[in-house]
Amino acid sequence: MFVRRALRSCTRFLSTDAAKSEILLQYPESHPGIALFTLNRPPVNAMSLSMGGQFRDCLAELKENKTLQGVILHSNVPKIFSAGADLKERLFIKEEDVPGMVKRFRLMIQDMAELPMPVICAIDGVAMGGGLEMALGADIRICSTTARMALTETKLAIIPGGGGTQRLPRVVGVSRAKELIFTGRNVEGAEAERIGLVNTCVNQNETGDAAFQKALELAALLQERGPVALRMAKKAITEGFEAGPVRAGLDVEHESYMGVIPTQDRIEALIAFKEKRPPKFRGQ
Repeated sequence: MFVRRALRSCTRFLSTDAAKSEILLQYPESHPGIALFTLNRPPVNAMSLSMGGQFRDCLAELKENKTLQGVILHSNVPKIFSAGADLKERLFIKEEDVPGMVKRFRLMIQDMAELPMPVICAIDGVAMGGGLEMALGADIRICSTTARMALTETKLAIIPGGGGTQRLPRVVGVSRAKELIFTGRNVEGAEAERIGLVNTCVNQNETGDAAFQKALELAALLQERGPVALRMAKKAITEGFEAGPVRAGLDVEHESYMGVIPTQDRIEALIAFKEKRPPKFRGQ
């Protein structure tokens, strides 16, 4: 698999048949504390009902892991992140079943956004419609220069239904989000970085996984940070921002700080500083 170079991993298959697993959950030995959350449905990682079910199973497992310092969401399909919904499957879904299906997809992305640990999304190819909505549910987005992103739903006479109308304005601003959603136009990697749609755009490499490799570099930094501190920092930023006024956010920050004070990791960091050695965090 093209992104597996230099990685040894323990892999969980989110299907009883590994060959049919559309989501891979991997814990690479080279990056302890990091999980690889891999889209694996060639040719374009179109989100089918079965893939959505496996995605939710993966989220449930990640949510219960107390020692993870980060998750990398990425694709195992060359030149593709995700083309969004499986439109061939959707053609045969009854009209009365569409609202429930869209709601499940929306809540699935919200569940990913609410994972307690940082989520990094690596985009090395096309991220369209629901594919970009998945990426918007991550905390940090990294793309390559060959990436193309768009919320294309208006071309299909619908609107983004997986949170795109809410998350995109929060990322790029209301006016820019309206332009991108109204037109459904493509945004390439360099522009995505310029408008703040992604944190970083890197030059694509010969193996086509430059964004993934950059995500691994960032994940290596997370490995050196306290797991509880990372969770409390995410809580403070996310919930504090949504709380509204700064004073309300400061209350969330205080509550989050209270979550790190009684930890063994905090004491370990102080002892390690005194002894001039790297701390050994245990997520406790």
